[in-house]
Amino acid sequence: MSATLDGKVALVAGATRGAGRAIAVELGAAGATVYVTGRSTRVQRSEYNRPETIEDTADLVTEAGGHGIAVPTDHLVSSQVRSLVDRIASEQGRLDILVNDIWGGELLFEWDAPVWEHDLDKGLRLLRLAVETHAITSHHALPLLLRNDGGLVVEMTDGTAEYNRDIYRVSFFYDLAKAAVLRMAFALGHELGPHGGTAVALTPGWMRSEIMLDHFGVTEESWHDALEREPHFCISETPFYVGRAVAALAADPRVSRWNGQSLSGGELAQVYGFTDVDGSRPNAWRYIVEVQDAGKPADATGYR
Repeated sequence: MSATLDGKVALVAGATRGAGRAIAVELGAAGATVYVTGRSTRVQRSEYNRPETIEDTADLVTEAGGHGIAVPTDHLVSSQVRSLVDRIASEQGRLDILVNDIWGGELLFEWDAPVWEHDLDKGLRLLRLAVETHAITSHHALPLLLRNDGGLVVEMTDGTAEYNRDIYRVSFFYDLAKAAVLRMAFALGHELGPHGGTAVALTPGWMRSEIMLDHFGVTEESWHDALEREPHFCISETPFYVGRAVAALAADPRVSRWNGQSLSGGELAQVYGFTDVDGSRPNAWRYIVEVQDAGKPADATGYR
């Protein structure tokens, strides 16, 4: 983690809140110039109707030591993404890190609803937001990223390839979206590798995002209060944990060793030595398999 990202340029697509915001901030803390995109701005909100904005994210990047630049972008609109990349090329002349963190599906998936009962319009919208946006962004951004050797693409998803291979995730549409993003990283690894680039899929663990904290009616300072309602929340982590994972990958001169692979923040913490903000190293996916899914009482001892 001693290496810095001074002089590096990143695009974090979907950086309004959650993992995207924290990734942008941690890249900024390492010295990068970070373009942050999303649909929620100080003058207009997305359908989430939440207070977080990309301008706030950009300010946090700059406060952390980087240079944050907010660009309102709907990544389903190809012309907007093309204009975004043209702007980065004009202003910076390079792109070193692309993080595809676009999601927007919390209001769309129906828990445990089979495909014939799930609202079809919502399901198809979810797939467009979670999959099509990533493809559009990669199509336009990768030529700029490949101008220089060592470019990194991080496809953000939920669950490792191993876990999602064996476990049904929430619903047909949710399961398909997360599997598709994992496969995107695999495919991009094959396409970028011969040109000096690296692509990985990365999952956080049980993340204490703004939306998750609101769901439990707690704050980051009082998150332990949620354990009365959900004891397995003991393994949860801040968004900055996976943000530090991305920063570590971006600073690694040997990052190509991970090309095409599915990774987790907890796994990378063991390799790179970073911690969550409280100094712990949660290994959520091992915990989920060995404790939560195994039906054992909640106990994070030995897992953070």
